[in-house]
Amino acid sequence: MKYMLLIHSGAVDEQGGAPQCTVEDWMAYDKDVRDAGILVSGESLADLVTATTVRVSPTGERTVTDGPFAETRELLGGFLVIDVPDLDAALDWAARCPGARDGGSVVVRPVADFGAPGDSGDPQGPVASGDPSGSGDFGG
Repeated sequence: MKYMLLIHSGAVDEQGGAPQCTVEDWMAYDKDVRDAGILVSGESLADLVTATTVRVSPTGERTVTDGPFAETRELLGGFLVIDVPDLDAALDWAARCPGARDGGSVVVRPVADFGAPGDSGDPQGPVASGDPSGSGDFGG
């Protein structure tokens, strides 16, 4: 089963990195995930100042603003998608992630498999997930 690990930093240093994690910590974790054969994909995100937020009002008016600027000190620094047998294994890998240390966190979410027989990927079905066609195809 595929799980996305959303890696949030509790704080950032002057270079935009997580001060509690060294480059060596991340390299070791990356090697462990690759060596275990569970990595599906993963990326670090560019500096927060490059982010743009889009909102659409009920009338369809689009508003674009710089940055995510939520009322939080945490910021999403990257993600991994891993393929492991179950949630317990995903939680174990999340706990090993350097981003989970010292005020950081890793959110673990199952990846919906809309191609699986009898599984819409969402307990309320594709329409509740924001796909009015019911096809489960969010890719456009």
